[in-house]
Amino acid sequence: MAVIVRAATTKDLPDIFRFIHALAEYEKAPNEVRLSVADLESSLFGQAPAVFCLISEQAGQVSGFAVWHLNYSTWLGKHGVYLEDLYVDPRFRGAGHGKALLRKLAQICIEKGYSRLQWWVLDWNKSAIDFYKSIGAEPMDEWTVFRVSGSSLAKLAEEGN
Repeated sequence: MAVIVRAATTKDLPDIFRFIHALAEYEKAPNEVRLSVADLESSLFGQAPAVFCLISEQAGQVSGFAVWHLNYSTWLGKHGVYLEDLYVDPRFRGAGHGKALLRKLAQICIEKGYSRLQWWVLDWNKSAIDFYKSIGAEPMDEWTVFRVSGSSLAKLAEEGN
């Protein structure tokens, strides 16, 4: 049976929520998820959503998801797609579901004239890294990710005021 990839609907919220928690568990950070179903619904289906979700399914059974949003390259002067999360239920892994989700994101990039598709992967996730390399993705080893959050974010926002 073929893998179908489609835009998520509000009916998919329970599956998306479940997948987010399963991904956090896999990434060894289950207690870091603060998201509620209401947060998810507002983000994906509110008045002006800035984040989007694709669903993969087979024979009517939801198998995975990809949450994405736009980014921008000042050097290229074009938007790109940033893949926030990609998750395929373990029962469907190895059957093309992840690749189908990535293919749809690549098609969105081409159709909209976006310049790139990018994402982060944990450095210990060798199976994901091998899969991404097999589809032509290149690691950006010379870049280091930085983040400001929590009390550091609040402190930075207050400085100079």
